[in-house]
Amino acid sequence: MDALSRRITFDPDVFGSKPVVRARRLAVEHVLAMLKADDTVDDLLSAYGWLGREDVLARVAYARRAVANERIDPVRLAG
Repeated sequence: MDALSRRITFDPDVFGSKPVVRARRLAVEHVLAMLKADDTVDDLLSAYGWLGREDVLARVAYARRAVANERIDPVRLAG
């Protein structure tokens, strides 16, 4: 598992098992929607002080793999 994909986690008790980054309540889809709405990576980093550039890249990499129908194994935290 590469370093970026280790940042994506899911927990059955958080957001209905939607993939999030580092067990935080910020879903991959939310970050992608913000980027689509023309927010920049720097905007995201400012809005979420705990978020790192690598976290944003992990979300984009996750989305690319999902669209390409590649196997994705996010880290399961509970359940």
